[in-house]
Amino acid sequence: MNNLGKILASQDIWYVLLALLVAAVVSCASTPLVKVLAGKFGAVDVPKDGRRMHDHPIPRMGGLAIFFGFMVSMLLFVVLDNDKKGMLLGAVIIVVLGVLDDKYALPAKPKFLVQIAAALIAVLAGNRIEVLSNPNIFSSNEVWQLGWLSYPITVIWIVAITNAVNLIDGLDGLACGVSTISSATMLIIARLVSEQLDVEVMMAALVGACIGFLPYNFNPAKIFMGDTGSTFLGYIMATVSVNGMFKQYAFISFVVPFLMLGLPIFDVCFAVVRRVSHGQSPMQPDRGHVHHRLIDMGFSQKQAVGVLYVISAILGLSAVVLTAGGAEKAIIFLLAMGAATIIAWRVFLAGPSHEKNGGQPPSGDDGEQTDRKGEDKDG
Repeated sequence: MNNLGKILASQDIWYVLLALLVAAVVSCASTPLVKVLAGKFGAVDVPKDGRRMHDHPIPRMGGLAIFFGFMVSMLLFVVLDNDKKGMLLGAVIIVVLGVLDDKYALPAKPKFLVQIAAALIAVLAGNRIEVLSNPNIFSSNEVWQLGWLSYPITVIWIVAITNAVNLIDGLDGLACGVSTISSATMLIIARLVSEQLDVEVMMAALVGACIGFLPYNFNPAKIFMGDTGSTFLGYIMATVSVNGMFKQYAFISFVVPFLMLGLPIFDVCFAVVRRVSHGQSPMQPDRGHVHHRLIDMGFSQKQAVGVLYVISAILGLSAVVLTAGGAEKAIIFLLAMGAATIIAWRVFLAGPSHEKNGGQPPSGDDGEQTDRKGEDKDG
């Protein structure tokens, strides 16, 4: 029986799917309530400068609905041992920070320190990258024992992914959709390789919570997830990947997490290099993220989001193929899908160029949204 057959034949899959369904229902049902709450709390994105491309106030803080859906499913379907309690405590801190940021637009450095504290709580509770497979396949040492380095390395990983997902939250439905794809990839890989039911259920809960929120977040968005949602999604995916993907004593444990989260990782790395090369602080905001570049090339918001969904899905599928079929098949798959994407881009997705628009970016009729907090989102 092939891997897909094994997955479908297992009774555990229905338990996982039930966790996904519960999270989706709770998230979808609570989003209208969160929208009202955001309005009363004053967490509303009011367009007041040229960076914002929506033309009317839109509530933020929608990530609370994702948080509610995830937490309900976790409490119902997962046994909470010490490492999961630490992860959830850190998640609560991240969500509270996000709510305050959506309301008050907090400075970057205090947010960064709180994120480090939340990551430390998870790490001290037992969520650590203790072993890494050696990326040098010619070495006689198959793994690296990290020792005390496991603490700072894991904190850096969690904080980096938390902010990476936050940075791609610049278009309607982008961060939520990419997180759905990445979480689904982690779910499938956990099913294929590690057979860790808790990891599967946690990722199913996150997928369901995102799916429940997406109908309200697609362009034109009725509510934004805000930093409440984007940082929460990044934190959970980073922490669960520590328990799932990095636990495998194989070459794939080094590569797979970077493929699954490839789009946000690339964007944050490119942003840091770009800013430093221009003599700016890595936390200095700019309009050079990958989604901004697609908009500036002439794509509508829906087209840009679709392109980035496809890229994220290709990376995720490559991670699955690498896990199930080996490095050779994964490389062939990645090259084939890359070629197909280029052809599709040229034939189906090519938007109007700036020259055709008089050198100006799109007018924003589709409700485009850039980084909603121009001066303070990054970091």
